[in-house]
Amino acid sequence: MKIAIGSDHAAYEAKEQVLKHLHTSAHTLLDVGTKSVESCDYPDYAAEVSRRVQANEVDRGILICGTGIGMSIAANRFTGVRAALCTSTELAGLSREHNNANVLCLGARTQSMEDILAIIDVWLTTEWAGGRHAGRLNKIEQHARGKDVK
Repeated sequence: MKIAIGSDHAAYEAKEQVLKHLHTSAHTLLDVGTKSVESCDYPDYAAEVSRRVQANEVDRGILICGTGIGMSIAANRFTGVRAALCTSTELAGLSREHNNANVLCLGARTQSMEDILAIIDVWLTTEWAGGRHAGRLNKIEQHARGKDVK
């Protein structure tokens, strides 16, 4: 799986630990930044990861900021991106199983590093259930395109 990973300054150190954690996995990792703890704007990194997911250049994305809230708001502005702010392994699994989330958002200031890594591991290994959930995802996409769906 090819994964784009981005963070802002508040989560730079967490991103580096995530990259180190995933380095030995079979995944191909793309670090889109930031490259330091110098202040920067999270929407730029959310856009970079989201555009790559949207264009199918990567299979999934991981975004980390102070709380994960800003990244999830910014990422979900991109059609076809289903970004989920997950604060537990249970939510990570459900975001994949029920929602086929393709971007995981995390909070470096609100979650322990141990929890972040556990959440990522579950999120990367949980498959989408499809079935009845497929119709719901289709409705999300139709609504995003301004179509009235019943």
